[in-house]
Amino acid sequence: MNEIDIKTNSRKAWFLAARPKTLSGAAVPVMIGTAFALKDTVTGHILIIPAILCFLFAFVMQIDANFINDYFDGLKGNDCRSTRLGPKRACTEGWITFPRMKTGIIITTVLACMIGLPLIIYGGFWMVAIGVLCVLFCFLYTTRLSYLGLGDILVLVFFGIIPVCLTYYLEMPAITRRITVEVLLASIACGLVIDTLLIVNNYRDRDNDKKDGKKTLVVRIGERNAERLYLLEGLLAILIMICILVNHTLWYTSSEWKIAFSVALLILYGTLHCHTYLMMKKINHGKELNRILGMNARNIFLFGLIAAISAILI
Repeated sequence: MNEIDIKTNSRKAWFLAARPKTLSGAAVPVMIGTAFALKDTVTGHILIIPAILCFLFAFVMQIDANFINDYFDGLKGNDCRSTRLGPKRACTEGWITFPRMKTGIIITTVLACMIGLPLIIYGGFWMVAIGVLCVLFCFLYTTRLSYLGLGDILVLVFFGIIPVCLTYYLEMPAITRRITVEVLLASIACGLVIDTLLIVNNYRDRDNDKKDGKKTLVVRIGERNAERLYLLEGLLAILIMICILVNHTLWYTSSEWKIAFSVALLILYGTLHCHTYLMMKKINHGKELNRILGMNARNIFLFGLIAAISAILI
């Protein structure tokens, strides 16, 4: 898509600023939480309204986070057109002016809060605290915490543990509402898989981040250890899901073919993850690593589908 085709503050500009390819990271945790809720309900019926609200909240918060990242990194000059290796950013490219992006951030933040507010009916007033934490995470990640190498921990918490567990909790009938060990483990696996996307981003930008004083985890541990961590996160997520399957088999009656099918699907994800890892190591530097982002997004969505299918099957 040529820059000349994009008018300032146009619909196309806002569409690109929303970064639709990143929305799989928002959908996967809610999808996994919903699948485990379907598995654990006695009647097989979950609460539909909380399910819809959780999906909408996750999508809007992801777009909000993208706008915030675009705005503040643009102000700091981190998205310099001459040195940036990643996909182009709306503010830096002039597709969206800074004042309009600021307005966009206000709108998406308020919209996310409005979507999340009815969840108080199902989860109580502590849902307000969770919503505030999510909003703070969006702002603090870009403005402060990513510079301290804490981004990966935040991804594990806010793209794994919180959305998976909260989705599950809210969708369950009130009489059986709780967080099981299986769901907690699945949420950790989800967070690990989604964090691989952040590792690829920071792996690509490691040289520029060093110059800017941005001490991401990749900068702190070095490129070789970052490659190993990338591989380990995907494999550990597979191991966690297999442990869930084995544990369920020990305590409940499950068809052998269903367990075997789920394990085969996890092996498929593992194969693609290892291939992506090898490609990342081979490319190593430069804009060509953006290819890995696309491959990794595919892997994340596939893992979400596999985890959801496995939960429903068992």
